[in-house]
Amino acid sequence: MRLSSTSFNEGDPIPERYAFAKPDPESRVTLAGNTNPQLEWSDIPDGTRSFALISHDYDVPSKGDDVNQPDREIPEDLPRVDFFHWVLVDLPPDKTSISEGEFADGVVSGGQGQDVHVGRHGLNDFTGWFAEDPDMAGNYYGYDGCAPPWNDSILHHYVFTVYALDVDELDVEGDFTGHDVREAMEGHVLAEASIEGTYTQNPRLL
Repeated sequence: MRLSSTSFNEGDPIPERYAFAKPDPESRVTLAGNTNPQLEWSDIPDGTRSFALISHDYDVPSKGDDVNQPDREIPEDLPRVDFFHWVLVDLPPDKTSISEGEFADGVVSGGQGQDVHVGRHGLNDFTGWFAEDPDMAGNYYGYDGCAPPWNDSILHHYVFTVYALDVDELDVEGDFTGHDVREAMEGHVLAEASIEGTYTQNPRLL
């Protein structure tokens, strides 16, 4: 199976219009376009009954002590963890592309709702990130783009992966997460394909 995008090329920087936040010379960061990128997949295996999509950043600091602190950078050798930016399941087998802006087009404070025109959206990890922020707290379903710490010493890598599954509906309910989807997919993945881009808000790395 193959996955491609007209929004960015494999290994290249992701444009700001697909990010949640972008660098700002006065405030360090500001909100960005938060538009979901275009994706298209092909070479679908026989027996595919649905697709799932996960987008994650695998470079997120495992500790927040240094995050966005003006007097220091997050060290390169700090252990990193996954941060889910998009969790989408139960796409029908005849849907093999997603248009730019089809599922997200702009930042929604408090998160966009779970209802969607096709498939089912899970929670992304902005839900936890903004939990203590009175202006932004809420359940963040669907796509919310790149927003790495502005003082991180490394580029962040964002992976979009489409999974071809042998089930019509994945066994996840309610406010399911990327971890829930990964667990539920075990034993049901016929094929998968990924595309990866990079993003930073650190002026030193731009």
